Amino acid sequence: MNIKIITVGKLKEKYLIQGIAEYTKRLSKYAKITILEVPDEKAPEKLSEAEMEQVKQKEGERILAKIKEGEYVYALAIEGKNPTSEEFAAQLDRLQVSGNSQFVFVIGGSLGLSPEVMKRSNAQISFGKMTYPHQLMRLILVEQIYRSFRINTNAPYHK
Repeated sequence: MNIKIITVGKLKEKYLIQGIAEYTKRLSKYAKITILEVPDEKAPEKLSEAEMEQVKQKEGERILAKIKEGEYVYALAIEGKNPTSEEFAAQLDRLQVSGNSQFVFVIGGSLGLSPEVMKRSNAQISFGKMTYPHQLMRLILVEQIYRSFRINTNAPYHK
């Protein structure tokens, strides 16, 4: 299985980099994982609605350029489905059994994802109603992907 995480912006915080590296190392037993960063669009603090859409559009174009045909795409979006860890694991397992081996998870920038990215996605997933910084979301995502493999292989998970 190949897993690609496409994310907007550069990760700078050492503690997040270390956490992601740890879970990426653990995941290597189950899948090849690649994290691709696309540049965020520089914008002033206060934006009009039109300017916000323009920023999302430009970031969306960068994201879509990294997605290949045939890849199963999850868009991380607050309005997406909010599965339990077990439900998420079961869904990944079902998708693999039905022939999917190329998964892409997309984490948008601070303004979210463009309508074009949402349209390209096969599924939208949420990690709750709360808003998380997109940098922190990377760590949460790789941990949940790792957890799903542990669940699907009936392996114990550290407490």
